[in-house]
Amino acid sequence: MPAVSLSLPEDLKARLAKLSERTGRSESDTMIDAIQEHVGDMEALDIAEQRLIEHRAGRSQSYTQKEMEDRYGLAD
Repeated sequence: MPAVSLSLPEDLKARLAKLSERTGRSESDTMIDAIQEHVGDMEALDIAEQRLIEHRAGRSQSYTQKEMEDRYGLAD
């Protein structure tokens, strides 16, 4: 795995050290997990924003929950 150099604010570094100590995990593993989760959230937000742009531009269509339930036979 390639190494990355990262400068952290002192308070964040202290929080990371305490969390790693409490969980018994390395600071590196804790940072990797946090970054992976945050990047995943950012990717999902980007997709949602792009879809909203497409919708507002009239290049996509939306459906109500009732329309989807009817389409896929999920209505009560």
